[in-house]
Amino acid sequence: MSESPPRLPLAIAAFALTQAICWGMTFNLPAITGSAMAETLGLSYPAVMAGPTVMLVVMAAAAVPFLRLFERFGARLVMTSSTAVAALGLGVIATATMTWSYFAGWMLVGLAGGGTLTTAMQIGIAEWAGARARQAIGALLIFGGLSTTLSWPLLGALQAAFGWRTATLVGAALLLVVAAPIYWLLLAKRPGGATKRAAAGPVPPLDRIAFALLAFASAANGIVTWGFSLTIITLFEGRGLEHGTAVLVASFIGVTALLARLVDFAAGKRWNSLATGLLAAAALPLSFAVLIIGTGAPAAVAFVAVYGLSSGVLAVARSTMPLDLFPPAAYARASSMLALPLNLSFACAPPLFAAILAGPGSDVALWVATGLSLSALLSLALLVLRHRRTSALPAPAEAD
Repeated sequence: MSESPPRLPLAIAAFALTQAICWGMTFNLPAITGSAMAETLGLSYPAVMAGPTVMLVVMAAAAVPFLRLFERFGARLVMTSSTAVAALGLGVIATATMTWSYFAGWMLVGLAGGGTLTTAMQIGIAEWAGARARQAIGALLIFGGLSTTLSWPLLGALQAAFGWRTATLVGAALLLVVAAPIYWLLLAKRPGGATKRAAAGPVPPLDRIAFALLAFASAANGIVTWGFSLTIITLFEGRGLEHGTAVLVASFIGVTALLARLVDFAAGKRWNSLATGLLAAAALPLSFAVLIIGTGAPAAVAFVAVYGLSSGVLAVARSTMPLDLFPPAAYARASSMLALPLNLSFACAPPLFAAILAGPGSDVALWVATGLSLSALLSLALLVLRHRRTSALPAPAEAD
């Protein structure tokens, strides 16, 4: 009982480490190893970048079935076994010699991602933390932006020393010896503030219009942030940076995203996720304007500052807005339903931007990103207006 309070921050730090490892060694892998993979496997660069796309498509398809697995078996068993499957998928990728085996590995990783990455982690945290779910999810997402900051330098060093296959196998080993044991040990017990969900009535229905606006805004911004997550180095090179400088500057996106999430977490008691999400959505197109107007390292550094802050807050808002928009009992349903359109849109993003950067170039990529981010801003603005109008209806009866 008295051990519960200190367990929550320690557990959140451990969960954050597992997510950084799982994302960094799977989805973010080709950002460093992509060119070497393409050369070894005889594939084009966009084809290699389609690997994470396959991963996200499979994750999207697995979202709802995994919700049923969580409800039946609980987060501990589902997340531990899914992490082992992800390690197996990385092993298949690392030993691939043909196109089909490369994509088969990504399919395994995608299947595993449905039970261990982001949405699954948030459902697991909600189950584990109970009444403290909002606090726990917000704290977990503070460190989510560090995935590339931790994984890219490690993968780069491993690839330079031993090649991309060994780097990928090391990633698989980290999943097995670090992430899987953490899930198995920490998800065994609940913190003091958590209680088992009471057998309540049916899950309340979702506001369809609010859900559609949220899904569109999240998907549009997600296409941009996920598209650039694997191609940002190529984008910087297209704006005049040398490869080493591009990698160094891009690595700081995770740091600025972390700072943004810390500020968002600190202000969480005064601002709800809709307000912070709207503010961050307004900043995102401004970051692209910096790169459209300027070139070279100074423009890239300024871009990283604005883009990292905006994308960091948006990542938190995307996960916590359902808590502000819908009844708490509907969180798992809303998150799982959002996972399908979001993962599909995220899936098309890396090959889309890889193709644009390889063809028309960085100018077109930046204008496409600007258009998408502006449409997301409009959708979020409409969502905020609708939420204020609908939530104001019962307010007079409960005032004072």
